[in-house]
Amino acid sequence: MQIGKTIRMERIFNRDTGKSIVVPMDHGVSVGPLKGLEKMTQAVADVAEGGANAVLMHKGLVRCGHRKSGRDVGLILHLSSSTVLSAAPNHKTLTASVEDAICHGADGVSIHVNLGDDHESQMLSDFGRVAREAERWGMPLLAMVYGRGPKIKNGLDPDIIAHCARVGAELGADAVKVPYTGDMDSFNFVVESCCVPVLIAGGPKTATTLEFLQMAHDAMRAGASGLSVGRNVFQHPTPRRLMTALTCIVHAGMAVDHAAAVLGEAAA
Repeated sequence: MQIGKTIRMERIFNRDTGKSIVVPMDHGVSVGPLKGLEKMTQAVADVAEGGANAVLMHKGLVRCGHRKSGRDVGLILHLSSSTVLSAAPNHKTLTASVEDAICHGADGVSIHVNLGDDHESQMLSDFGRVAREAERWGMPLLAMVYGRGPKIKNGLDPDIIAHCARVGAELGADAVKVPYTGDMDSFNFVVESCCVPVLIAGGPKTATTLEFLQMAHDAMRAGASGLSVGRNVFQHPTPRRLMTALTCIVHAGMAVDHAAAVLGEAAA
């Protein structure tokens, strides 16, 4: 890995633990304004001060979320988009470039690919082009890869998730983001079958905070390199404290009950 990419990777992954907590904030394009992302500067401050390693957003939000003080946090620029208003919402198209990321001061870029979609070939082509540009510029690439399409009956099938992770690694991603399979044994297979760091997606908002902490804990024990979690964090009543609790799990290897103690009544 070239030195530029290595340095940038250390801005979005903890250089001591090799793990990362990324907080995606790119939801506005796909689903519109969400609770918790109304004031971007505050949203970024909450997760940064709580210990997040990086935030992830589209290029237009960088100026809205930039802070001039406080704890630094890595920036990943998301390059692909679609909306739920589209006739083909799973078809992601490129709306930014690696050079855009450089101009915006980003430490990494990310793309989203849905395997099984009717437009899979175009998304894979875009993936290849972005991977080539990212390698040229020494820019870390996070690939979010999901199984979503007519032939896929269950996107949480461990074999499908393992396939998604493997596609990300084989096409040049420096890290991949996939859903958690639901149990440690099957997720360990996903990790062992992928030669780059694997982050778990947060998915829909969980019923309880403890359920979310348990998922994070189990994923880490199964070999995950961290989390890429959005609404379960920024829609929490105390996102800063929740982020601190997640940091205890991801970077310090703490048990769920110890992490929950950081939250107090919010974990109940």
